[in-house]
Amino acid sequence: MSAAVGQSLPHESARLHVQGQARYLDDLAAPAGCLHGAFGLAGIAHGRILRLDLAAVRAAPGVVAVLTADDIPAHNDCGPIIHDDPILADGLVQFMAQPIFLVVARSHDAARRAARLAVIEYEPLPPLVDIPAAQAADSTLMPPVALRRGDADTALACAPHRLQGAMQLGGQEHFYLESQIALASPREQDGLHVLSSTQHPSEMQQLIAHMLGWSSHQISVECRRMGGAFGGKESQSAQVACAAALAAWKTGQAVKLRLDRDDDMQITGKRHDFSYAWEAGFDEAGRLHGLAITMASRCGFSTDLSGPVNDRAIFHLDNCYYLDALAVRSLRLRTHTVSNTAFRGFGGPQGIFAIEYILDDIARFLGLDPLAVREANFYGEPGSETRTTTHYGMPVQDNVAPALVAQLARDCDYHARRAAIAAFNAQSPVLKRGLALTPVKFGISFTATHYNQAGAQVCVYADGSALVTHGGTEMGQGLYTKIAQIVAQELGLPLDRVRLSATDTSRVPNTSATAASSGTDLNGQAALAAARKIRKRLAEFFLLRHGLKPTSAESGARAPRPEFADGAVRAGEVSEPFASLVAAAYRARIQLWDSGFYATPKIHYDAGSLHGRPFFYFAYGACCAEVVIDTLTGESRVLRADILHDAGKSINPALDIGQIEGGFIQGMGWLTMEELVFRADGRLMTHAPSTYKIPAASDCPPILNVRLFENANAEPSIHRSKAVGEPPLMHGFAVFFALRDACSAALGHTAPLQAPATPEAILRAIGGLA
Repeated sequence: MSAAVGQSLPHESARLHVQGQARYLDDLAAPAGCLHGAFGLAGIAHGRILRLDLAAVRAAPGVVAVLTADDIPAHNDCGPIIHDDPILADGLVQFMAQPIFLVVARSHDAARRAARLAVIEYEPLPPLVDIPAAQAADSTLMPPVALRRGDADTALACAPHRLQGAMQLGGQEHFYLESQIALASPREQDGLHVLSSTQHPSEMQQLIAHMLGWSSHQISVECRRMGGAFGGKESQSAQVACAAALAAWKTGQAVKLRLDRDDDMQITGKRHDFSYAWEAGFDEAGRLHGLAITMASRCGFSTDLSGPVNDRAIFHLDNCYYLDALAVRSLRLRTHTVSNTAFRGFGGPQGIFAIEYILDDIARFLGLDPLAVREANFYGEPGSETRTTTHYGMPVQDNVAPALVAQLARDCDYHARRAAIAAFNAQSPVLKRGLALTPVKFGISFTATHYNQAGAQVCVYADGSALVTHGGTEMGQGLYTKIAQIVAQELGLPLDRVRLSATDTSRVPNTSATAASSGTDLNGQAALAAARKIRKRLAEFFLLRHGLKPTSAESGARAPRPEFADGAVRAGEVSEPFASLVAAAYRARIQLWDSGFYATPKIHYDAGSLHGRPFFYFAYGACCAEVVIDTLTGESRVLRADILHDAGKSINPALDIGQIEGGFIQGMGWLTMEELVFRADGRLMTHAPSTYKIPAASDCPPILNVRLFENANAEPSIHRSKAVGEPPLMHGFAVFFALRDACSAALGHTAPLQAPATPEAILRAIGGLA
């Protein structure tokens, strides 16, 4: 049977994963004579290096070389946009644990031990560690960005009600299971082949070439799979890839650089934490008349991807809600901490959190059900002539949020449960329950328009099997599985006759990052385009081979259209196995391979004005969460979660539901337990599993209902599906606002709960902790 799109098929590596046979980079046999690298790290957050004594490091057992910034032949930089991110610190330390030098030794252990023997003298400078300190010092990485729509000042002045507020939202560690790793091997004629755990092989290729002063064609970068990424291997993989490549070039031997978990957590960037201050004007129903908000983010010491991350926070400030009069000010703050970076949602969650908190405050101020206030602010439904354009000028033409939310509220019995929870809280002095239902509208596409392109190659061999290469990377999300399904269906093949090769810049050039939830949208279309070219040639050959005349414009006669299914090609009563047809086509010198290319249509965007259509379409969803808190300890538990999510016409429902479940749990973890703690001197105190807590299996709600909303994509996406990588993370907001609901029940009025809602934060919110 053909692997039809729409079937719930297992992940292509599922069996390998559970049997421990999926080969990640560190599982691969190292080349003969392979050396190992380790970074030497800074011991202060901000200061000048006065003396760097590496004599003991060089003399340590097993050490082959010790490299500093002086050994970099061209550019000491791995910044993805702005060139302000040194591979190795050169005289100035800008965050605690910043790499200063690289040890290359005969074993991983020898390299790490030697790296700790350096003697470094500093001239300490005052560090700016958090958002308040950076704001007070007016320390910015880039100028503030403002977006205005209508006259927010007048709207606020004329509104029946006005409310002000402030809140904080913490960052998040990616905590991928496989830490950052790269293996670089020299090749003949000044070439390098780099195996890298990265979401963006082409960017690794370009940055290595930039560092060495080479051309891109001298370097190939390959990635078969990553052990998780979540955005943390989009730009952050560059420092490790560049350092490994530098060491391989200097020593003439293969070099592997794998970060220890503690080092990885200290060296690599996190999700941006945000601070907000706002004022809203609204009516008796809670409908917004005007909103003014300042959003300040901790970006770290270098630019990295902070510009587009903060831009997307502005774009997603509306979530599902029409904002008629709006004034937004975005502050991108420089601190002496590691540079924050891409993380699942890429700024979108930080924007959505703000509007959800504001509407929750408005509902509690008015004494209304927060869901009613959310519904009052929805965009107009399809066909409406008003309330249908975003604050950045994009029409919302497929708004299914009202229908989806109504369906979820009905199916999860929201209103009856809300009444039951109120009754429970009235008679329970210690345990308090809370309930919240939050929606999501998430734009799909890179806001950097030129990244919305992809290439792929499909090769059909003479035995009828097919090999697919594309520009996307597999990090467990199931991209390779979906691509295989798409090609298998187009060629009418069983899934086991289609194989995916590792992503490699020498096979598909100029690839975009597998990010922005666009992996299947882009690479699926490119692979489909390649497969269709092959199918067209085979169809024409089939008609010719069997004496079936193609359509004649003169006679009007039409031959049956060949169908490719179940491993065969058929036209009317004539049928031939696919493998037989391919073998004959090969002998007839028919081209059996082709490339495909795809560029997302319709999108355009002016980065200066933040105006245009940055997204191809929107994905929607909603989650209802029920929680309980212990008012004596601050501990909490999620009792139940119901999720209804819009994946369009799903290519693989099983994979999509898995992504929804995982996104929800990751979002819940960010908002309830994952707390990044920096000491005043800039040291990250939560740099290991012992101090940084992520959700475990026991934290999953005992009742977790996840369903897909029936809604084919209104735009011509790949098989009318919708992206499902990032949007589900926002379902975790329902947990946070359910916790706020429980805290408010305990307090008797609106609880000032901040995120993450750790036990300490919950106790602070209800007045139980100073």
